[in-house]
Amino acid sequence: MDNQEYRSGFIAIVGRPNVGKSTFMNHVIGQKIAIMSDKPQTTRNKIQGVLTKKDAQLIFIDTPGIHKPKHKLGDFMVKTAEHTLNEVDAVLFMVNAEEGYGAGDQYIIERLQSVKNPVFLVINKIDQIHPDKLLGLIDQYRGKFDFAEIVPISALEGNNVEHLLEVVTGYLPEGPQYYPEDQITDHPERFIISELIREKVLHLTREEIPHSIAVVIDSIEAREDKKVVYVQATIITERPSQKGIIIGKQGSMLKQVGKMAREDIEALLGSKIYLELWVKVQKDWRNKMNQLREYGFNQDEY
Repeated sequence: MDNQEYRSGFIAIVGRPNVGKSTFMNHVIGQKIAIMSDKPQTTRNKIQGVLTKKDAQLIFIDTPGIHKPKHKLGDFMVKTAEHTLNEVDAVLFMVNAEEGYGAGDQYIIERLQSVKNPVFLVINKIDQIHPDKLLGLIDQYRGKFDFAEIVPISALEGNNVEHLLEVVTGYLPEGPQYYPEDQITDHPERFIISELIREKVLHLTREEIPHSIAVVIDSIEAREDKKVVYVQATIITERPSQKGIIIGKQGSMLKQVGKMAREDIEALLGSKIYLELWVKVQKDWRNKMNQLREYGFNQDEY
């Protein structure tokens, strides 16, 4: 096949927090590159996932959920998502079939009005609703915006995901293969490792720890003699009480975080991992620009 018939493009995935954007990304790429949690606003940075097919390359950008910000970190997250809309070839607007249309969707639709490239409505979690409810949902959203196509899916079960990929590919421009065939993300391993650790903290502490944590990788060192990669990381939190919860009784919670994170990191890197974790308190870090920059949230780009 000559290069003229090859299609490629950048595709933003937007939607309210917790509609399944990261689950979709991980399913499509076939490996965990975006962290998943049932807490809203889990994704804080754009995560780029690359899917290379025989006739096309699709580069997905999983943006933070668009919501009304409550602090500087929230402001950064929303600006990141909105900025993305104007630099891609297509937009997937993902909604949760269970929740249906809400004020948060209207907020996003208003921001989609200025997008010149195709916008697809992706109704996710169709496995959670009765099929009869779906037609009403489609009609409701169709009346709100002129979508290029409307595709119902279940990212968790994989239902109709292949069809969605075919539909989107048909709208992409002819273009080059931007990334090598075996590359699945443009994020450095250091970033993904920090995200995997953060995911475990969110999962294990449940309601006790809100989104006031960050994870900083202090060092990654491969020692060939022992065929082990040594990772040292610090979990940043805002209050001493949160530090106590993350460490747990006699360090039990931190040990469990380390054990679960290590398994995911070993799967990512394909080698044995020695993981050392610390917990540090930085009061009100989400409202301090210098600390947001230090922890990888660089608002200067926008």
